[in-house]
Amino acid sequence: MIGAVSGLVVAVDGPSGSGKSTVSRRLAVVLGTRYLDTGAMYRAVTWLVLQAAVDPSDAETVAKIATEAVLAVGTNPAEPHIAVNGTNVDGVIRGTQVTGSVSAVSAVPAVRQVLVARQREIIAEARGGPGIVVEGRDIGTVVAPDADLKVYLTATASERARRRSVEQAADPRQTAADLERRDRLDSTRAADPLAQASDAVVLDSTRLGVDEVVGRLTTLLRERGRA
Repeated sequence: MIGAVSGLVVAVDGPSGSGKSTVSRRLAVVLGTRYLDTGAMYRAVTWLVLQAAVDPSDAETVAKIATEAVLAVGTNPAEPHIAVNGTNVDGVIRGTQVTGSVSAVSAVPAVRQVLVARQREIIAEARGGPGIVVEGRDIGTVVAPDADLKVYLTATASERARRRSVEQAADPRQTAADLERRDRLDSTRAADPLAQASDAVVLDSTRLGVDEVVGRLTTLLRERGRA
């Protein structure tokens, strides 16, 4: 652990399969900061919507569920955790049903408003202490536009599909189609679409290992006097 300057905020954005989660958690461990997976928050709300047998396209009802949901978010990078309304959902939110519906739920403006507000609260708390590495799809552009370092992590579509199919023991062709669909939905939604911040550092992880990516990011932070 190299240690980070107090109050450090690192924003890591990018599409599915780019390595955001693994890199962000590893970077948080190396820096000794907190870690926030904003995607898990959207997945938790999506799980709640599905549990209530609500159509993810029913924006009004989905917004009501998100507004009333009580999320408990653990930010220890060694053991991230999320619960909704007192139920631990760490495992179930990674299932295919939630994955297939999360883009629709995330596209509801009221859902984003509620969760972005909560994300900003968590970041503000960490900013006053050990700092935090935050990953998602709108961190550098919407959630934390004043982050000390903004990273847009990407990889080729084929490599992202390969990683995700290995991770989920799924068919590579189907995985590629699913990723293409989610990329399209996330990039074209009206509210806070997936986009690269104008001042983000773009890093292609296609041919880089996790340690190499983390090493490059820690070097950037040192150069900026933030680690």
